[in-house]
Amino acid sequence: MQTQVLNVGNKFPEFKKTAVVSREKGKEFREITSESLVNDEGQWTVMFWWPKDFTFVCPTEIAEFNQNYGEFRDRDTQLIGASTDSEFVHLAWRNDHEDLKGLRFPMLADTSKSLAEELGILEAEEKVAYRATFIIDPQGIIRWVSVYDLNVGRNVQEVLRVLDALQTDELCPCNWEKGEETLVA
Repeated sequence: MQTQVLNVGNKFPEFKKTAVVSREKGKEFREITSESLVNDEGQWTVMFWWPKDFTFVCPTEIAEFNQNYGEFRDRDTQLIGASTDSEFVHLAWRNDHEDLKGLRFPMLADTSKSLAEELGILEAEEKVAYRATFIIDPQGIIRWVSVYDLNVGRNVQEVLRVLDALQTDELCPCNWEKGEETLVA
C-alpha cells in the first residue's frame, strides 16, 4: 500500500539522520535532525530527494542546486539533499563525481527509508525515493511539495521562484517572479 505524500500545511516529520557534510578526513559526517528545521531566525529549508547515487539524472540536479547555493543562502534558506543510500555511498559518490566534490550542503542518508516512507515518497517497487522537493517554513511546516517520476529531473529555478513567492507572504499571480507586483485583495 502506497502512503500518501505529506502535503502543504503538514508539519515536517521528526527525524535524526546522518549526513555527508565534507570530504575532509574525520569531518565527513554530521547528524542532522528535524529540530534544525525549526528556528526563530526566519530560516527556511529546501529538502530535495533523489532516487539513487551513482546514476545519471541525479547528479545533474544536485550540481544545479549546488550552483544555485548562493541564491538559497540569499533567501535565508538551508539546502538539504537526501536519498535512501547510505552516508558511505554518498561520500564515495562525492569523491568519485567531479560535479559533487565541492557540494556546500549536506547529503542526508535515509538508509532505514523511514523518513522517505513517512513523507510518502518511497517508490513501491524499488523502495527508493521519488524526486521530491519540500519547501519548509521556519516553523517546520511544509509550504510546497513537488514530486517527479524517477526519470525526470526537476527545475531548480522553479523551486527558487516558488520560494520567493512564499516568502512574500502575499498573493502572487500566475508566473509571478521576484520583483514583480503582487496582488491586492
